[in-house]
Amino acid sequence: MPFIVNTAGEREEMLRAIGAGSFEELIADIPEEIRLNKALNVFPAADELQVRKLLEGLASANRSTADYVSFLGGGAYDHFIPAAIKTIASRSEFYTAYTPYQAEVSQGTLQAIYEYQSLICRLYDMDVTNASMYDGATALAEAVLMAMNVTGRGQVVVAGKLHPYNSSVLKTYLEASGHTAVLQNILEDGVGSISSLQGIVTGSVAAVVVQQPNFYGCLEEVEAIRDIAHANGALFIVSADPLSLGVLAAPGSYGADIAVGEGQPLGNAQNFGGPYLGIFTVKQQLVRKIPGRLVGMTKDRDGEDGFILTLQTREQHIRREKATSNICSNQALNALQAAVYLSLLGKEGIREVAAQSAQKAHYLAGKISEIPGFSLKYKSPYFREFVVETPVPAAAIIAAMLEKKVFAGYDLAAHDETGLLVAVTEKRTRQELDSFVENLGALV
Repeated sequence: MPFIVNTAGEREEMLRAIGAGSFEELIADIPEEIRLNKALNVFPAADELQVRKLLEGLASANRSTADYVSFLGGGAYDHFIPAAIKTIASRSEFYTAYTPYQAEVSQGTLQAIYEYQSLICRLYDMDVTNASMYDGATALAEAVLMAMNVTGRGQVVVAGKLHPYNSSVLKTYLEASGHTAVLQNILEDGVGSISSLQGIVTGSVAAVVVQQPNFYGCLEEVEAIRDIAHANGALFIVSADPLSLGVLAAPGSYGADIAVGEGQPLGNAQNFGGPYLGIFTVKQQLVRKIPGRLVGMTKDRDGEDGFILTLQTREQHIRREKATSNICSNQALNALQAAVYLSLLGKEGIREVAAQSAQKAHYLAGKISEIPGFSLKYKSPYFREFVVETPVPAAAIIAAMLEKKVFAGYDLAAHDETGLLVAVTEKRTRQELDSFVENLGALV
């Protein structure tokens, strides 16, 4: 789209219309330390050939999982994506369709979302799935706001180790809506303490949140957490890794009221951090409180199946004061890719991907533990991800491994912790695992 320059007079008129005295007043909520406060360092004007060479040169500096062996995790995973997924999702009727907004959207797009919803319901063992959220973090935040609206309570308890980025998004959402009470449970051996949780969940808590597996890859005691939440009238919210459900119990089977997740592992590339796919599911009794869009199936006047947007409680569809959320969009293309992925792999395929990831992770963890100076930080059960205590700083290991074209893992120093978070997927071969162990041993 074209860039249209606004005159100084037009800018002043717009500021007056929204009640701001100046541009500085308009951006007062943006902290000074993250503002640019200088002119953009942009390249001078160039012709098409020069621009293409410039962009290709910048792109060539990237190093991706196509070039390196990856043990990175922490919310984004290097799973195999069948070629058929991109082929199907790139069809013009899907790829060029505007995100579904009005009732006249194409039946094909609506049906694709309906199929996605149906597949996610089966995977999570839940009753209703919406058309998707922006990502796993916003899905979780929306779930907590929904729980507060349903219960009329103003506190939320995080039962175990939540991804720090998800925790940050949750706090931002709550602060913006006038809530600040987020209580963090004590951790023991990488998971939430059940005895401590009993002391902080009270009648003023709207929801108890747990991530399964948690940020460290460990498995939380979800059934015990559920019992504590429900005993105090709080909703039980589970943020579950969708691929882990190939081998782990689904949230609906152990009593989740709301289950969310990050759908990136379901046929979506890591994409340098996005766009991703927010999964949002609920039990039937909460269907009228669900945020975002919901596609339903009905019959037309000829008796044929038809698809519609239904139960729209979005701010864009009804009066603002009655809306359950002001979220205005969904990740239709990412949801389509997840639906294609689930359809292609099927029940047995998802189970195989999950089982291989878990088995290879445990094989690698066992081998790393045999290296002098290395050990597993936690003894709690885990799925495909685990934390390694290292004899040298994790940053040094990561840097050394980059020279061998290996992404060694995630440095927990970014969150003021020690350890290297290592993730293993079905893509890793026995040779790659053994080579990783050999290279780690050579560093000490």
